[in-house]
Amino acid sequence: MKKSTTKPALIPKMYCNLFGHDYQVTKKVTYHVKEYTCSHCKRQLTTNSNGSLIELTPKFKEINDILERIHNTRMERSREKRLVSSIY
Repeated sequence: MKKSTTKPALIPKMYCNLFGHDYQVTKKVTYHVKEYTCSHCKRQLTTNSNGSLIELTPKFKEINDILERIHNTRMERSREKRLVSSIY
């Protein structure tokens, strides 16, 4: 006999329908842009340019990766400038 795999997936969705999602930050892209995941149903969201939450699609995932790379490069460059200016 095969066991049904739809019941475990149905329970978290029912929980979220009744009580709402429990979003937790899974990735900090920049200071203002973050990626969130619901701890029950695993739904993924991100913040858009207006600051509201939207579904994390492959397009937004790619945008967040590029934005994170640019942000980290700028922060590293800023740290190097502070280090060099503090030496003189």
